Amino acid sequence: MTPEPIHDPSGHPQPATRRTIPLWQKLVPWLITLACFAYLLTRIDAAAAREGQDVAGYLGDVFQGVDWGTWLALMIPYSAFFFLVDSAVVWRVINWFNTRLAYKDILPIRGSSYILSILNEQVGKGAMGVYLHRRHGVPGWEVGSSMIFIMFCEFYYLLFFATLGYAIAADRLPSQFAAIPWIALAALIFFAAFHLFMRGHFAAASDFRERPIWKAFREARVAHYLQIMLIRSPALLAAVVVYTLALRLFGVPSDFIGMLGVLPVIFFGAATPGPMRSVAITLWVVLFPGHEGAMTAFGFVQHNFFIFFNAAIGLLFLRRANRELFGTPKEAPEARA
Repeated sequence: MTPEPIHDPSGHPQPATRRTIPLWQKLVPWLITLACFAYLLTRIDAAAAREGQDVAGYLGDVFQGVDWGTWLALMIPYSAFFFLVDSAVVWRVINWFNTRLAYKDILPIRGSSYILSILNEQVGKGAMGVYLHRRHGVPGWEVGSSMIFIMFCEFYYLLFFATLGYAIAADRLPSQFAAIPWIALAALIFFAAFHLFMRGHFAAASDFRERPIWKAFREARVAHYLQIMLIRSPALLAAVVVYTLALRLFGVPSDFIGMLGVLPVIFFGAATPGPMRSVAITLWVVLFPGHEGAMTAFGFVQHNFFIFFNAAIGLLFLRRANRELFGTPKEAPEARA
């Protein structure tokens, strides 16, 4: 079967090509995972030895001490709430920069994309791009632009809350967190320059800015970035409450203000490529020293329940998503102003 030609922005057909991913790029997530689990095993083994136990018995005691019914009562509503907020972000961005969609119509494809996100969040976003191109005729590069815009906003939203948490509770956080205000300042300077460039306030003749992949950034105003942060904020604030209460179930003292400083950093780790969000699990142990077993168990069940429960939500929408994805495509929308 002959590969279908693709088109460059000028409309000229180009031969379809398949990009070969270098071996080192395939290995990096697994090497990160192995390094994280080796570190965790070393810390847990040392903690178990101090208690006069083996690793299995030490972790078994941690799991037996948790009230799992209460834990589920916290995590299930939070995961469902996150899905609704996350879908609202995608819906809002798509309506701004790509095509008109009702909120209820984004739920099936966003939910189904969580299934692919088990291994990599970016693969899930790619699935949404395929859906929008197939069903609504939105050019692939323009969908990609919106997905990058969402990730860009997510970085700044997490950095904002990490900075706020540090400002409120600097004395309760590890010394490494002192770098957060400087990172925030550098990121703010970059944003100002990047936004002015994308809006054409300098280097107006740049061809780089006119590429389809930057469509969302060319059209976005500061208000768009702020709206995405506002839409996402309830999900993080809910997470602060849920994770604080859940951590107490594992026998680790915690408070809401301290969690506000820690959780955005943990979520940064969760975005690192790698099976089972190994970086995020490791960060829990690093940030809560002296509770190696509890924090390993907590990080493992929190992040894996979250991604697998979201995937279960996706299964509820999978039939409809498949029907819409592989059904008759709609006509391409008219170009938006």
